This record gives sequence, structure tokens and C-alpha cells, in this order.
Amino acid sequence: MSTVTTANRVATPSGDRPRRRLDWRLRFAALSLIWGFSFLLIKVGTEGYAPFQVTLGRLVFGTAVLAAAMAVRRERLPRGARTWGHLTVAAFLLNALPFSLFAYAELTIPSTLAGICNATSPLWGMALSLVALSEDRPTRVRVAGLGLGFLGVLTVLGAWQGFHGLDATGTALALLASLSYPIGWIYVRRTLAGTSHSHLSMTGAQLLLATVQLAVVTPLFTTLPTSLSVGPLLAIAALGALGTGLAVLLQYGLVAEVGPTTAQMVTYFIPVIATAAGVALLGESLTWSTPVGAVIVLIGAALTQVRPKGRGVRRARGRFGGRPHVTGSGRLGCDGSVRFKDTPTPEPQT
Repeated sequence: MSTVTTANRVATPSGDRPRRRLDWRLRFAALSLIWGFSFLLIKVGTEGYAPFQVTLGRLVFGTAVLAAAMAVRRERLPRGARTWGHLTVAAFLLNALPFSLFAYAELTIPSTLAGICNATSPLWGMALSLVALSEDRPTRVRVAGLGLGFLGVLTVLGAWQGFHGLDATGTALALLASLSYPIGWIYVRRTLAGTSHSHLSMTGAQLLLATVQLAVVTPLFTTLPTSLSVGPLLAIAALGALGTGLAVLLQYGLVAEVGPTTAQMVTYFIPVIATAAGVALLGESLTWSTPVGAVIVLIGAALTQVRPKGRGVRRARGRFGGRPHVTGSGRLGCDGSVRFKDTPTPEPQT
């Protein structure tokens, strides 16, 4: 049954009473908080369980939420060996790998630093897209943003002090996790941009595949915990159900209602919330270079997303639902979701 969505309610052609929706600003704030607190929840989860176990639990709970949403909306998983093959790669690059890397990184670095490293994804994305995507052309503003962003990373890491007191391995893992997102995003744009399946169906299948991947890997590298740590287990459940399940549904709803340009602004609140949560709730230390560097990173990331007016973008038929969509400029969510700047509704979580 088709629906007509407005800013505050959904009207149905069946004559039923319109269903009021929560104001988009409140949902925007909720999404910012959920994703911002994800790094704190990872840190708490790793205090009781191995990183692979944290990631597996996260994916299990996240997949369960999307499976319930698919059941309510009576949607089926996508069909076709080619689609499932590409989704397998996407699940690894955009869920299994970065989720695991962040979990391992937070064994030795604070959640505040992990959240800031996550904000470098747009910088990596622009650098890679200039090479891999022919429709992405460099401009002076975007190149300046790229340089400024990586200057911010060096500021966060305290490069002038020789990275004193910084765990190099943990920081490298967090940065690799952030790099994995745009690599997967470029792969999805090249392989799955024209599929006719719904975004919910594709996202559910992708999380299911990532769960299977972790279910195979986890027993090989971890042992069953000797005791049940309730606090970390609750953190993992919240990380999966909220940060990987509910957040995706909120994200798609926001993009459809207020547009991707407004919805993607949540990206710039995530490191701020992650830093505040780590300092206030976990007692993590904070030097002046961390917030200053984070601001520089966010400014640089914002500049890399500036597009010159009149620059053509490539349109394709067959968006998840059948309408044309623009595939010219991508946005990444902290959980690996991909959304396109000029698209009325987003691509699948990738």
C-alpha cells in the first residue's frame, strides 16, 4: 500500500486516521546520540568479551532488528547469486572488518580517539574517489579540505610530540577501520548501484552475511568466556540493536523525509558526542590537541564534500524502488551505511 509522507505524519489512501510521526529533529538528535555513544559501548563491551565476540554480538542484535522490520513490512531477502556475491564483499568491507578493527583498537586506545578516527572516513573517501571514480573531479576547495583534514589528524595524534603516549597499533587499526568504509562504498557503487531490491532488503541481507562471516571467524580466534559479564553484554546488545539496527532505520527515514544533505549532517556530531561520552562516563583524559584536532578534521571533511555548482552527476535508473537516483556523491554513516547526497532515499547499508 502506498503512502504519502509529510513532515509530521503519514497519510494512507485507505482512509485510516493519519499516523503522526516523531519530529525529524528529535530523530536526528536520537541518531546522533546513538552513533556517538557507539564507541563508548564498544569500549565497555571489550571489558568483558573478546573483540570478535563483541562484533559478532553487535551483528546478531542488529540483524535481528532489521529482520523484525522486514517481517513487519513483509519484505523478502534479495535474490540472485550475483547480488549475494557482491553483498558478501560489501558485508566484509563495511561491517565485519571495520566493526572488528574498532573493537580491537579500543583495547588500547580511548573511545574518544576511536570516534575521532571514524570522522576521517570522508577524507579517505575523497582521496580514493579521485582515483577510482571518474565522475569525481578535484577542486581547490576539496583538495584544501583533504589537506586540512589530515592536518587535523596529526593534531589529534600530537605529531609534534613524536606521538608520545599514543598506542600506534590501536590508532592504526582505528584509521584502517575508517579507511575500510570508503573502499566498500566505492565497491558498492560499482556493483550494486542499479539493483531493484529495496534498501531494507539489501541492508538486512548484508548484515546477515556479516553475521555469518563473524560466526565462522570468532570460534577460531576466541574461546568461550568463563563467566557472564552482564554489563558488557548489555552494552553489546545496545550497540547492535540501537547502533546497528535502529540507527539504520532512523537514517533511512530521515533521508526520505528531510533529504540526504540535512540527514548526513549527523556525521559531524558523532565525534563530539563520542568525546563527551568518553570523558564524562569513562573518565578518559583529554588534552587540548584532541578537541582542536577534531574540529580541524571535521572542517576538512566538510570541505571535501563541497561540490561546484553545475557539475554534472550521473543518474541511473532502478534505485531501490525504481526511481532514478544520483550516484555522484556519497556519504558514509559510522556503521558503514552509504547514502548519496542528491538521492531522495539512500542506498543499502554498506
